[in-house]
Amino acid sequence: MSYTEVPGIRVPIRMWTDPSTVEDGAMQQLRNVSSLPWIKGLAVMPDVHYGKGATVGSVIAMHGAVCPAAVGVDIGCGMSAVKTSLTANDLPGDLSRLRSKIEEAIPVGRGMHDSPIGPDAVHALPTGGWTDFWQRFDGLAQSVKFREERATKQLGTLGSGNHFIEFCLDESGAVWLMLHSGSRNIGKELAEHHIGEAQKLPHNQGLVDRDLAVFISDTPQMAAYRNDLFWAQEYAKWNRALMMALFQDVVRKEFKKAKPTFDSVISCHHNYVSEERYDGMDLLVTRKGAIRAGSGDYGIIPGSMGTGSYIVRGLGNTAAFNSASHGAGRRMSRNAAKRRFTTRDLEDQTRGVECRKDSGVVDEIPAAYKPIEQVIDQQRDLVEVVAKLKQLVCVKG
Repeated sequence: MSYTEVPGIRVPIRMWTDPSTVEDGAMQQLRNVSSLPWIKGLAVMPDVHYGKGATVGSVIAMHGAVCPAAVGVDIGCGMSAVKTSLTANDLPGDLSRLRSKIEEAIPVGRGMHDSPIGPDAVHALPTGGWTDFWQRFDGLAQSVKFREERATKQLGTLGSGNHFIEFCLDESGAVWLMLHSGSRNIGKELAEHHIGEAQKLPHNQGLVDRDLAVFISDTPQMAAYRNDLFWAQEYAKWNRALMMALFQDVVRKEFKKAKPTFDSVISCHHNYVSEERYDGMDLLVTRKGAIRAGSGDYGIIPGSMGTGSYIVRGLGNTAAFNSASHGAGRRMSRNAAKRRFTTRDLEDQTRGVECRKDSGVVDEIPAAYKPIEQVIDQQRDLVEVVAKLKQLVCVKG
Protein backbone atom coordinates (compact mmCIF):
# COMPACT_ATOMS: atom_id res chain seq x y z
CA MET A 1 0.00 0.00 0.00
CA SER A 2 1.01 3.64 -0.31
CA TYR A 3 0.57 5.93 2.62
CA THR A 4 -2.55 7.67 3.88
CA GLU A 5 -2.06 11.30 4.83
CA VAL A 6 -3.72 12.48 8.03
CA PRO A 7 -3.73 16.19 8.98
CA GLY A 8 -1.21 17.11 11.65
CA ILE A 9 -0.53 20.40 13.41
CA ARG A 10 2.61 21.65 11.61
CA VAL A 11 3.18 18.77 9.18
CA PRO A 12 0.92 16.07 7.73
CA ILE A 13 1.15 12.59 9.22
CA ARG A 14 2.00 10.00 6.56
CA MET A 15 0.68 6.59 7.65
CA TRP A 16 1.52 3.21 6.15
CA THR A 17 -1.46 1.67 7.91
CA ASP A 18 -5.20 2.26 8.20
CA PRO A 19 -5.55 5.24 10.58
CA SER A 20 -8.79 3.80 11.96
CA THR A 21 -6.87 0.81 13.37
CA VAL A 22 -4.47 2.96 15.44
CA GLU A 23 -5.48 3.34 19.10
CA ASP A 24 -6.54 6.79 20.26
CA GLY A 25 -3.56 7.23 22.55
CA ALA A 26 -1.09 6.61 19.73
CA MET A 27 -2.94 8.97 17.38
CA GLN A 28 -2.80 11.70 20.00
CA GLN A 29 0.93 11.11 20.41
CA LEU A 30 1.39 11.50 16.66
CA ARG A 31 -0.54 14.76 16.66
CA ASN A 32 1.56 15.97 19.59
CA VAL A 33 4.78 15.17 17.71
CA SER A 34 3.46 16.95 14.62
CA SER A 35 3.05 20.12 16.69
CA LEU A 36 6.75 20.48 17.58
CA PRO A 37 8.23 23.72 16.18
CA TRP A 38 11.28 21.92 14.79
CA ILE A 39 9.50 19.11 12.93
CA LYS A 40 9.86 18.78 9.15
CA GLY A 41 8.16 15.43 8.59
CA LEU A 42 6.50 12.47 10.30
CA ALA A 43 6.13 8.96 8.83
CA VAL A 44 4.21 6.19 10.58
CA MET A 45 4.98 2.52 10.03
CA PRO A 46 2.40 -0.31 9.95
CA ASP A 47 3.61 -1.67 13.32
CA VAL A 48 2.70 1.60 15.06
CA HIS A 49 1.51 1.49 18.67
CA TYR A 50 1.48 3.61 21.80
CA GLY A 51 4.84 4.29 23.45
CA LYS A 52 6.36 6.56 26.05
CA GLY A 53 6.55 10.11 24.67
CA ALA A 54 6.45 9.14 21.02
CA THR A 55 4.74 6.22 19.35
CA VAL A 56 6.66 3.07 18.52
CA GLY A 57 6.78 2.74 14.75
CA SER A 58 7.33 6.43 14.01
CA VAL A 59 9.98 8.25 11.98
CA ILE A 60 10.46 11.85 13.12
CA ALA A 61 12.49 14.24 11.00
CA MET A 62 13.49 17.50 12.70
CA HIS A 63 15.77 20.38 11.77
CA GLY A 64 18.17 21.52 14.47
CA ALA A 65 16.59 19.49 17.25
CA VAL A 66 16.22 15.97 18.60
CA CYS A 67 13.85 14.49 21.19
CA PRO A 68 15.58 11.94 23.46
CA ALA A 69 12.30 10.32 24.57
CA ALA A 70 11.42 9.77 20.92
CA VAL A 71 14.58 7.69 20.55
CA GLY A 72 13.50 5.58 23.51
CA VAL A 73 15.41 4.26 26.50
CA ASP A 74 16.95 1.28 24.69
CA ILE A 75 19.23 3.39 22.50
CA GLY A 76 20.46 1.49 19.46
CA CYS A 77 18.16 -1.50 19.95
CA GLY A 78 18.09 -3.52 16.76
CA MET A 79 18.55 -6.80 14.95
CA SER A 80 21.30 -8.96 13.47
CA ALA A 81 20.94 -12.00 11.22
CA VAL A 82 23.21 -14.24 9.19
CA LYS A 83 22.59 -17.05 6.71
CA THR A 84 24.57 -20.24 7.29
CA SER A 85 25.63 -23.17 5.11
CA LEU A 86 23.54 -25.52 7.27
CA THR A 87 20.26 -26.89 5.97
CA ALA A 88 17.28 -28.64 7.49
CA ASN A 89 18.94 -31.97 6.66
CA ASP A 90 21.77 -31.19 9.10
CA LEU A 91 19.47 -30.76 12.10
CA PRO A 92 18.64 -33.29 14.84
CA GLY A 93 15.05 -34.03 15.78
CA ASP A 94 15.50 -32.52 19.25
CA LEU A 95 16.89 -28.99 19.47
CA SER A 96 16.69 -28.62 23.25
CA ARG A 97 20.44 -29.20 23.64
CA LEU A 98 21.17 -26.41 21.15
CA ARG A 99 18.93 -24.04 23.09
CA SER A 100 20.74 -24.93 26.34
CA LYS A 101 24.14 -24.33 24.77
CA ILE A 102 23.07 -20.92 23.48
CA GLU A 103 21.82 -19.98 26.95
CA GLU A 104 25.11 -21.15 28.48
CA ALA A 105 27.17 -19.03 26.08
CA ILE A 106 25.07 -15.84 26.11
CA PRO A 107 23.70 -14.49 29.42
CA VAL A 108 20.01 -13.59 29.28
CA GLY A 109 17.67 -11.49 31.44
CA ARG A 110 19.71 -9.53 33.98
CA GLY A 111 22.65 -11.88 33.56
CA MET A 112 26.13 -10.75 32.57
CA HIS A 113 29.48 -12.33 31.80
CA ASP A 114 31.72 -13.19 34.76
CA SER A 115 34.44 -11.04 33.21
CA PRO A 116 34.46 -8.68 30.22
CA ILE A 117 34.75 -10.21 26.77
CA GLY A 118 36.03 -8.51 23.65
CA PRO A 119 36.49 -9.21 19.95
CA ASP A 120 39.66 -11.21 20.63
CA ALA A 121 37.71 -13.67 22.80
CA VAL A 122 35.45 -14.90 20.01
CA HIS A 123 35.95 -16.38 16.58
CA ALA A 124 37.14 -13.96 13.89
CA LEU A 125 35.32 -10.80 14.99
CA PRO A 126 36.93 -7.60 13.60
CA THR A 127 38.60 -5.51 16.31
CA GLY A 128 38.73 -2.16 14.49
CA GLY A 129 37.54 0.72 16.68
CA TRP A 130 37.33 -1.31 19.90
CA THR A 131 40.03 0.60 21.81
CA ASP A 132 38.76 4.01 20.73
CA PHE A 133 35.21 3.02 21.66
CA TRP A 134 36.12 2.24 25.28
CA GLN A 135 38.43 5.22 25.63
CA ARG A 136 35.38 7.41 24.99
CA PHE A 137 33.62 6.05 28.08
CA ASP A 138 35.26 8.74 30.22
CA GLY A 139 33.47 11.38 28.14
CA LEU A 140 29.98 10.12 28.99
CA ALA A 141 27.56 11.73 31.46
CA GLN A 142 28.91 11.87 35.01
CA SER A 143 25.90 9.90 36.25
CA VAL A 144 27.11 6.69 34.57
CA LYS A 145 30.83 6.90 35.32
CA PHE A 146 30.63 4.26 38.07
CA ARG A 147 28.84 1.85 35.69
CA GLU A 148 31.84 1.03 33.52
CA GLU A 149 32.55 -2.41 35.02
CA ARG A 150 28.95 -3.50 34.66
CA ALA A 151 28.80 -2.10 31.13
CA THR A 152 31.84 -4.16 30.12
CA LYS A 153 30.35 -7.34 31.61
CA GLN A 154 26.94 -6.77 30.00
CA LEU A 155 28.42 -6.38 26.54
CA GLY A 156 27.53 -9.55 24.65
CA THR A 157 24.35 -10.25 26.66
CA LEU A 158 20.71 -10.43 25.64
CA GLY A 159 18.58 -8.70 28.27
CA SER A 160 14.85 -9.40 28.65
CA GLY A 161 11.47 -8.16 27.41
CA ASN A 162 11.07 -8.65 23.67
CA HIS A 163 14.77 -9.40 23.10
CA PHE A 164 15.53 -12.83 21.68
CA ILE A 165 17.99 -15.15 19.97
CA GLU A 166 16.62 -17.46 17.26
CA PHE A 167 17.73 -20.39 15.14
CA CYS A 168 15.61 -20.31 11.99
CA LEU A 169 14.92 -21.92 8.63
CA ASP A 170 14.06 -20.02 5.47
CA GLU A 171 11.66 -21.36 2.84
CA SER A 172 14.48 -23.01 0.91
CA GLY A 173 15.56 -24.97 3.99
CA ALA A 174 18.65 -22.87 4.81
CA VAL A 175 19.48 -22.18 8.46
CA TRP A 176 19.71 -18.57 9.68
CA LEU A 177 20.87 -17.18 13.02
CA MET A 178 19.08 -14.09 14.29
CA LEU A 179 19.03 -11.95 17.42
CA HIS A 180 17.45 -8.81 18.84
CA SER A 181 18.98 -6.61 21.54
CA GLY A 182 20.24 -3.11 22.31
CA SER A 183 22.45 -1.05 24.61
CA ARG A 184 21.54 -2.85 27.82
CA ASN A 185 21.41 -0.94 31.08
CA ILE A 186 24.06 1.63 30.18
CA GLY A 187 21.95 2.85 27.25
CA LYS A 188 18.85 3.03 29.46
CA GLU A 189 20.64 5.09 32.10
CA LEU A 190 22.09 7.49 29.53
CA ALA A 191 18.65 7.92 27.94
CA GLU A 192 16.93 8.59 31.26
CA HIS A 193 19.63 11.09 32.27
CA HIS A 194 19.24 13.12 29.08
CA ILE A 195 15.43 12.95 29.04
CA GLY A 196 15.54 14.48 32.52
CA GLU A 197 17.99 17.17 31.40
CA ALA A 198 15.86 18.09 28.38
CA GLN A 199 12.74 18.48 30.49
CA LYS A 200 14.45 21.20 32.57
CA LEU A 201 15.24 23.45 29.61
CA PRO A 202 13.21 26.70 29.25
CA HIS A 203 12.22 26.16 25.60
CA ASN A 204 10.48 22.89 26.57
CA GLN A 205 8.21 24.27 29.31
CA GLY A 206 5.22 24.99 27.07
CA LEU A 207 5.11 21.67 25.20
CA VAL A 208 1.88 19.69 25.08
CA ASP A 209 3.74 16.63 26.42
CA ARG A 210 6.82 16.97 28.62
CA ASP A 211 8.16 13.70 27.19
CA LEU A 212 8.63 15.52 23.88
CA ALA A 213 11.31 17.79 25.36
CA VAL A 214 14.07 18.40 22.81
CA PHE A 215 17.69 19.46 22.65
CA ILE A 216 18.49 22.24 20.20
CA SER A 217 21.54 22.33 17.94
CA ASP A 218 24.59 24.38 18.93
CA THR A 219 23.92 24.10 22.65
CA PRO A 220 26.05 22.33 25.29
CA GLN A 221 23.12 20.07 26.17
CA MET A 222 22.75 18.92 22.55
CA ALA A 223 26.50 18.31 22.27
CA ALA A 224 26.47 16.20 25.44
CA TYR A 225 23.46 14.19 24.25
CA ARG A 226 24.89 13.55 20.80
CA ASN A 227 28.12 12.34 22.37
CA ASP A 228 26.35 9.88 24.65
CA LEU A 229 23.71 8.90 22.08
CA PHE A 230 26.20 7.92 19.38
CA TRP A 231 28.36 6.07 21.92
CA ALA A 232 25.32 4.08 23.11
CA GLN A 233 24.35 3.27 19.53
CA GLU A 234 27.85 1.93 19.01
CA TYR A 235 27.61 -0.07 22.26
CA ALA A 236 24.42 -1.69 20.96
CA LYS A 237 26.14 -2.58 17.70
CA TRP A 238 29.10 -4.15 19.53
CA ASN A 239 26.68 -5.97 21.84
CA ARG A 240 24.92 -7.64 18.91
CA ALA A 241 28.21 -8.36 17.13
CA LEU A 242 29.66 -10.13 20.17
CA MET A 243 26.47 -12.12 20.74
CA MET A 244 26.36 -13.17 17.10
CA ALA A 245 29.99 -14.28 17.27
CA LEU A 246 29.26 -16.31 20.43
CA PHE A 247 26.17 -17.76 18.74
CA GLN A 248 28.23 -18.78 15.70
CA ASP A 249 30.79 -20.45 17.97
CA VAL A 250 28.00 -22.51 19.58
CA VAL A 251 26.74 -23.56 16.15
CA ARG A 252 30.28 -24.52 15.01
CA LYS A 253 30.68 -26.79 18.04
CA GLU A 254 27.21 -28.34 17.84
CA PHE A 255 27.46 -29.05 14.10
CA LYS A 256 31.14 -29.96 13.81
CA LYS A 257 30.60 -32.61 11.16
CA ALA A 258 28.76 -30.18 8.88
CA LYS A 259 31.55 -27.55 9.21
CA PRO A 260 29.15 -24.60 8.99
CA THR A 261 30.14 -21.36 7.30
CA PHE A 262 28.42 -18.00 7.55
CA ASP A 263 27.54 -15.23 5.12
CA SER A 264 28.06 -11.57 6.01
CA VAL A 265 26.02 -10.47 9.01
CA ILE A 266 23.05 -8.16 8.39
CA SER A 267 22.67 -5.63 11.21
CA CYS A 268 20.27 -2.74 11.69
CA HIS A 269 19.27 -0.39 14.51
CA HIS A 270 15.61 0.37 15.04
CA ASN A 271 15.77 2.86 17.97
CA TYR A 272 18.22 5.52 16.91
CA VAL A 273 19.06 8.91 15.42
CA SER A 274 20.72 9.49 12.06
CA GLU A 275 21.93 12.63 10.30
CA GLU A 276 20.32 12.61 6.83
CA ARG A 277 19.56 15.09 4.07
CA TYR A 278 16.16 15.50 2.38
CA ASP A 279 15.00 18.21 -0.03
CA GLY A 280 18.26 20.08 0.43
CA MET A 281 17.93 20.25 4.22
CA ASP A 282 20.09 18.55 6.87
CA LEU A 283 17.77 16.73 9.27
CA LEU A 284 18.07 14.66 12.42
CA VAL A 285 15.93 11.58 11.71
CA THR A 286 14.73 9.64 14.74
CA ARG A 287 13.55 6.10 14.10
CA LYS A 288 11.70 4.71 17.12
CA GLY A 289 10.67 1.21 16.16
CA ALA A 290 11.69 1.66 12.53
CA ILE A 291 14.63 0.59 10.38
CA ARG A 292 16.48 2.41 7.63
CA ALA A 293 15.28 1.15 4.23
CA GLY A 294 17.27 3.19 1.74
CA SER A 295 17.62 1.74 -1.74
CA GLY A 296 19.46 -1.59 -1.40
CA ASP A 297 19.72 -1.47 2.41
CA TYR A 298 19.22 -4.89 3.98
CA GLY A 299 16.97 -5.00 7.02
CA ILE A 300 15.26 -7.40 9.39
CA ILE A 301 11.57 -7.28 10.34
CA PRO A 302 10.77 -9.90 13.00
CA GLY A 303 7.40 -11.25 13.97
CA SER A 304 6.54 -12.75 17.35
CA MET A 305 8.19 -15.78 18.96
CA GLY A 306 5.81 -18.26 17.33
CA THR A 307 5.28 -16.86 13.86
CA GLY A 308 8.22 -15.86 11.66
CA SER A 309 10.40 -13.01 10.43
CA TYR A 310 11.49 -11.37 7.19
CA ILE A 311 14.80 -10.35 5.69
CA VAL A 312 14.08 -7.35 3.48
CA ARG A 313 15.80 -4.95 1.11
CA GLY A 314 14.91 -1.25 1.11
CA LEU A 315 13.33 0.49 -1.86
CA GLY A 316 14.45 3.99 -0.88
CA ASN A 317 11.04 5.63 -0.43
CA THR A 318 11.83 9.22 0.59
CA ALA A 319 8.21 9.88 1.58
CA ALA A 320 8.96 7.56 4.50
CA PHE A 321 12.44 9.04 4.99
CA ASN A 322 13.88 5.76 3.66
CA SER A 323 12.34 3.75 6.49
CA ALA A 324 10.31 0.61 7.20
CA SER A 325 8.78 -1.09 10.23
CA HIS A 326 10.93 -2.75 12.89
CA GLY A 327 8.64 -5.71 13.54
CA ALA A 328 5.06 -6.84 13.86
CA GLY A 329 4.23 -4.31 16.58
CA ARG A 330 2.18 -4.97 19.69
CA ARG A 331 -1.59 -4.91 19.49
CA MET A 332 -2.04 -5.18 23.25
CA SER A 333 0.04 -4.12 26.22
CA ARG A 334 2.12 -6.54 28.27
CA ASN A 335 -0.29 -6.32 31.20
CA ALA A 336 -3.30 -6.90 28.96
CA ALA A 337 -1.60 -9.98 27.46
CA LYS A 338 -0.88 -11.38 30.94
CA ARG A 339 -4.50 -10.89 31.94
CA ARG A 340 -5.91 -12.46 28.80
CA PHE A 341 -3.63 -15.42 28.08
CA THR A 342 -2.37 -18.47 29.99
CA THR A 343 0.68 -20.69 29.69
CA ARG A 344 -1.53 -23.20 27.87
CA ASP A 345 -2.30 -20.53 25.26
CA LEU A 346 1.45 -19.88 24.98
CA GLU A 347 2.14 -23.60 24.47
CA ASP A 348 -0.50 -23.78 21.74
CA GLN A 349 0.78 -20.69 19.91
CA THR A 350 4.45 -21.71 20.05
CA ARG A 351 3.94 -25.35 19.15
CA GLY A 352 6.94 -26.67 17.23
CA VAL A 353 9.29 -24.01 18.61
CA GLU A 354 11.93 -24.95 21.20
CA CYS A 355 11.47 -22.07 23.67
CA ARG A 356 10.33 -21.03 27.13
CA LYS A 357 6.63 -21.65 27.67
CA ASP A 358 6.28 -20.41 31.25
CA SER A 359 4.35 -17.54 32.83
CA GLY A 360 7.40 -15.26 32.64
CA VAL A 361 7.01 -14.86 28.86
CA VAL A 362 3.21 -14.93 28.44
CA ASP A 363 3.36 -11.20 27.66
CA GLU A 364 5.37 -12.14 24.55
CA ILE A 365 2.70 -14.54 23.24
CA PRO A 366 2.17 -14.27 19.45
CA ALA A 367 -1.45 -13.12 19.83
CA ALA A 368 -0.22 -9.97 21.62
CA TYR A 369 1.35 -8.88 18.32
CA LYS A 370 -0.05 -7.81 14.96
CA PRO A 371 0.08 -10.41 12.15
CA ILE A 372 3.53 -10.05 10.58
CA GLU A 373 2.28 -10.91 7.07
CA GLN A 374 -0.18 -8.00 7.20
CA VAL A 375 2.55 -5.63 8.41
CA ILE A 376 4.81 -6.67 5.52
CA ASP A 377 1.99 -6.30 2.99
CA GLN A 378 1.30 -2.72 4.12
CA GLN A 379 4.83 -1.61 3.25
CA ARG A 380 5.38 -3.12 -0.18
CA ASP A 381 6.44 0.32 -1.42
CA LEU A 382 9.09 0.55 1.33
CA VAL A 383 10.81 -2.86 1.13
CA GLU A 384 10.99 -6.04 -0.89
CA VAL A 385 11.17 -9.44 0.77
CA VAL A 386 14.46 -11.31 0.43
CA ALA A 387 13.71 -14.27 2.71
CA LYS A 388 11.01 -15.46 5.08
CA LEU A 389 12.26 -17.18 8.24
CA LYS A 390 10.53 -19.52 10.69
CA GLN A 391 12.13 -20.02 14.07
CA LEU A 392 12.93 -23.51 15.36
CA VAL A 393 14.59 -22.30 18.56
CA CYS A 394 13.79 -19.07 20.40
CA VAL A 395 15.79 -17.98 23.46
CA LYS A 396 14.14 -15.27 25.57
CA GLY A 397 15.48 -13.29 28.52
